[in-house]
Parts: sequence; C-alpha cells; structure tokens
Amino acid sequence: MNIRGIFKHVFSYSLMAGMLLTSCSGKKDPAKPDLVVVVEEELIKLPSDWVKATSLMSGFPKGIEVYKRTAAYNTKAMNAYCVVFDPKSSDLEFKPVLPAANKKVSDLYAQEAGTKYVCLNGGFFGTNASYSLVMYNNAVLAPNIKSLNRTYNTVSTAYYPTRATFGMAADGTTDVSWVYNVGTGNGVVYSYTAPAANEINTAPAAQPGVSSPAGATIWNVTSAIGGSPMLVKNNQVNVTDKQELIDIDNTSSRARSAIGYTATGKVILLAVEGNNSAGGTGLNLAELATLMKEMGCVGAVNLDGGGSTTMMVNGQQTVKPSDAAGERPVMSAIVIKKK
Repeated sequence: MNIRGIFKHVFSYSLMAGMLLTSCSGKKDPAKPDLVVVVEEELIKLPSDWVKATSLMSGFPKGIEVYKRTAAYNTKAMNAYCVVFDPKSSDLEFKPVLPAANKKVSDLYAQEAGTKYVCLNGGFFGTNASYSLVMYNNAVLAPNIKSLNRTYNTVSTAYYPTRATFGMAADGTTDVSWVYNVGTGNGVVYSYTAPAANEINTAPAAQPGVSSPAGATIWNVTSAIGGSPMLVKNNQVNVTDKQELIDIDNTSSRARSAIGYTATGKVILLAVEGNNSAGGTGLNLAELATLMKEMGCVGAVNLDGGGSTTMMVNGQQTVKPSDAAGERPVMSAIVIKKK
C-alpha cells in the first residue's frame, strides 16, 4: 500500500475511534471544536495513460491542470498534452484572440497582458484572415467562412457550410454546435441542431438563415472559437467532415488540436504531436474524436492541426511543431489567463 493509502486508512480509523469515544461518553467537550472533514472534488478523472505534468503547473491556481500522454494510441507513437480547466472558476478567463496578422502561438502568448497560463492555436485561416469564428465578450472578431466553391456538374459552385464551433456563455456554461453567421458582415451567430446537408458532388444546400437548417436559434454564448469538423456531439462520436465540407487529411495521421467539454462542465484543450519519428506520429480525425470521447468529452470540436498545432503552457512549448521550419504563424488562438 502506498503512503496515501496508509494515510487514508489511519485517518479513517482515527475518525471512527473519535466518533466512538464521543458516542460512548455521551457528551462532548465544549472547549474542543467539531472535526470538519473537507472533501475536495477532483477536477477530472482521465484514463490512466494521462499523467499530471506538475512541472508545467508552477503558480497555477486551483481549477486548471496539465496532463501528458506518451503511451501509444492504436499502436501509434504518441506525444500529447491536455489542459483541463473549470470555466466557472473565478480565477480563470477563456479568451479567444485574433491578431491583426498571422502570428506564432508563442508570440501571442508572450504579448498577452496579465498572468497567462495556456495558449493553444485556434481555427483555420489564410494570409491575415481567419476562416473560423472568433468571438470574445459578445463581439464577433471574425465570422466562420460564409461560402466556399466546390465543383458540381463540372461547374465551380458556391456552398454555404455550417461549421463546428465551441462556445461559452457568461456563466461558464459550454456548448458545441454547427453555426453560421447570418446577415451582412459578421452577422448574427446562429446555432443549428444538425449541420447543413452539404456534400461534395451533390447540389448545395440552401444558405443557412434564421429558420433553417433544423433547430435554428441565436447562439447564446459570449465567447467562441471555430474549427471543423465536429468530433463529439451529445456524448456521441459524430465526425461531420463531409457535411462541413472540410478536407484536412481526414484519414491520415497528423498533428491535431481540439477543444471539448465534459459532463461536469470542465473544458479540455488538446494538442497531439505529429510527423515526429522521435515523438508522436499523429492521429486521424476518427481517432481524435474517439480519444476526446475516452477523455470524457460529451462535446468536442477539431481545431486547425498539422503545422499549426502548438500549445504553450506556463511559457513553455509542449508538442514539437510538425513543420520543419518550426512554429507556423496562425490567425487565431485560445488563451487561458488570470481574470
């Protein structure tokens, strides 16, 4: 039995003995205070392959933890880090950020004012432009891509995809949904219970609006980060890459980033190393979805991966960038910092 186990048994026997003596004496010494036992709720219980990375947690407040996994996944070499935090903590802030131009995650971490703990790359992008929703404190900084062209009947045709997005309300409640920015400019963010029924080589679905696709409603979140595709929805693996018209080496092993939340409302940020023969080979989308589900996520969204996957924790880089040139400048990121 380890030291913790011995302590627990000694504590239990001492507590029982104290209760028995009090009961037998029939009276309590008024000069002695009652024994108060405080049971602290565990932040998360991950599968045993995940080990707490305490060396990265110096100065962290209660409500945020870092874990590392090096055990193989589906026989694939694995090097992955996850950050788990309580979005209802009064000490922590979830902040999606959008720079004016492409920037490395390490630079975004460094330039963020105040005490910051984590920075993970966000959604998809081009040169100085985000293709994924970035929303912070009710302000839409960048919309999800509103249309893209695919070949249909040999003609370049406009499609209007609903893309998977992670959002958080003012009270820390979390959600993942397929969303579309309805209206001109950044529009109004609408959420749908199912993705628009798009697919390559089929006629495009109607442009999403205030009443369709199914379950259309204004999304009740204040901050959000977009990605694609959905990985887990309603506690079920549900990879909707075809409907979201997203092709990101879906069936190949690549570095991956993801965000999700558990049944108890804790948020998981994940970075999986890829293209590193001495570290991690990466995962395909189906494996990533299954991994997030195994970690306890009831909702999860894929973020940009490959050379974009970068996670800074407490000023240190975690997974090795998969690009030979090193870190890739990105156009959005997630910062977890002190409120």
